Amino acid sequence: MVKMKFDELGLSKEILKAVHDMGFEETTPIQSASIPVLLAGGDVIGQAQTGTGKTAAFAIPALESLTADRKIQVLILCPTRELAIQVSEEIMELAKYKKGVQVLPVYGGQQIERQMRALHSGAHIIIGTPGRVVDHIRRGTISFAAVKMVILDEADEMLDMGFRDDLEVILQQVPPERQTVFFSATMPKAILDMTKKYQKNPEHVAIKHEALTVPLIDQEYLDVRDGQKLETLSRLIDMHSIKLGLVFCNTKRRVDEVVGHLQARGYSAEGLHGDLRQAQRDTVMGKFRKGTIEILVATDVAARGIDVDDVEAVFNYDVPQDEESYVHRIGRTGRAGRKGRAFTFVAGKDFYKLQDIQRYAKIKIKRGVIPSFADIEQSRASTVMSAIAAVVEEGGLESYMAHIERLIDSGEFSPIEIAAAFLKIEISPDREEETIESAVPARKSFDSDMTKLVINVGSRQNVRPKDILGAIAGETGVAGKLVGDIDVQANLTFVDVSTTKVKQVIDGMRRANIRGNRLKIEVYKGR
Repeated sequence: MVKMKFDELGLSKEILKAVHDMGFEETTPIQSASIPVLLAGGDVIGQAQTGTGKTAAFAIPALESLTADRKIQVLILCPTRELAIQVSEEIMELAKYKKGVQVLPVYGGQQIERQMRALHSGAHIIIGTPGRVVDHIRRGTISFAAVKMVILDEADEMLDMGFRDDLEVILQQVPPERQTVFFSATMPKAILDMTKKYQKNPEHVAIKHEALTVPLIDQEYLDVRDGQKLETLSRLIDMHSIKLGLVFCNTKRRVDEVVGHLQARGYSAEGLHGDLRQAQRDTVMGKFRKGTIEILVATDVAARGIDVDDVEAVFNYDVPQDEESYVHRIGRTGRAGRKGRAFTFVAGKDFYKLQDIQRYAKIKIKRGVIPSFADIEQSRASTVMSAIAAVVEEGGLESYMAHIERLIDSGEFSPIEIAAAFLKIEISPDREEETIESAVPARKSFDSDMTKLVINVGSRQNVRPKDILGAIAGETGVAGKLVGDIDVQANLTFVDVSTTKVKQVIDGMRRANIRGNRLKIEVYKGR
């Protein structure tokens, strides 16, 4: 099916600007087939899987149809609260330049009184689960008198979940002169019966599920609880010496959190999501292409258009919402004949999503192991030893050998001790910290009112300032700018923290673990 440019669809400048911000240039097949029909006022039966761009396929025409009247004009029905939230977030991104548009998700599990107040204030678009929408109908707290478009998203799922009667109640409440849109992955007889009853001469659009392969990518999943993800990500980056990596998160908020924590730990990382202006997006992508940042953290929407051949690894910090997104994410590595790595962090219900991904992509994703610090040191040593072998092979070491010979002739050190010392300098934490600190100005807080805390670990436990800063950021959520000087001594570490955050840091750090050591932390009283 032919793809189109969004600016060929006759869309408003506000929608085009939002689409551009989200990184879209060309329509997906379901969008190019559906949007023109819906803009012209026709009904559509769209057969498409999740991940094909179907939300934008109905959301863009829905937004373009709105008038200024603060009445419900578009009703979107979804099978689950998670999908309702996801759809509402994407619609709000598309609507961000359309002034005054009110989008309201309505689903079970949320206080109905809060929804009633929001409905009373007025909304243009309602995204709801069938059960909760019927509840509002029966309470008389929702009016569909002005509705001109009804969309059933994942209609087959709603029928499978037993919502047939609720859907009938809802569809009989909306005006008969309206557009009706069905999107469904499959078209069972029950769906076709409903389309005959509630649609007028619908355009049937079917999109085949793409079969995508990823032969050069080594894929692993790791059983990681949410609180372990940052530490696991850091260890994997160190273990595999990742110089160019891509981290995927499901939300903009998560992107910002991960970037902040990575930067606090000394990594060169930046984020990419829909809230960034285009100039900011271009700047971040320019740095990533040049390799001046090591780690790019992005949402799926913002990552569209990333085309960098040298990405060594992709990290699914959050398991993607659908199977095709997984394949497209990990396809950012292993390009141009190179090998790539993909790591997916999985816990709890995410294992079900992982099973769906494996069935869809016809692959077996092996279970990985979180690297220990000994593993990381061994990996670094192997890398250095390989580099040494290459340098020896290249030759031209005479002037350097003279220095070593003088040291050996002194009789103080054996050749093996000298070699081991060089290796330790290259891979030891202290050396790494020196490199990082030399490249970054001394840390100073923006808050002049600081309190000194003392922690029961130090250099003898291989603790570095960035370990302390990373633990504070990761365990307590306190911003790095509120942490001042960090003084690591043999068995203790002193850290200055904004006085307003002392209790938060102490409470949070009591749960922390640095390099296998449980922490004791308290206000330093001069002892």
